Amino acid sequence: MFKAVLKTFALLIILFVMLYVGMNNTHEIDFHFPVAGTTAKTPLHQSAALIYFGIFAVGVLAGTMLHSGGGDKGGKKSSSSRDK
Repeated sequence: MFKAVLKTFALLIILFVMLYVGMNNTHEIDFHFPVAGTTAKTPLHQSAALIYFGIFAVGVLAGTMLHSGGGDKGGKKSSSSRDK
C-alpha cells in the first residue's frame, strides 16, 4: 500500500509541475521538429504550455505501453508453473 501512495504522490508532483509550466508559459511559440517531416516546412504555432502537455502526454502513453507490454508473459509463466 505504501508503494501505491508513493507512486500517487509522485504523479501529483508531476501534474503540479505541468500546471506550473502551463500557468507561466502562456505565450505562443513556433514548434519545429524536423525529424517528423511535417513541421519542417510549416511549424506548429501554439501556446508553449499546450505543446509541453502534448509532448508529456505522448511520453506517458509510450511509457505505459512499454511498461504494460511485459506483464502478459510473466502472468502466463506463473500460471503454468502453478499447475505442475
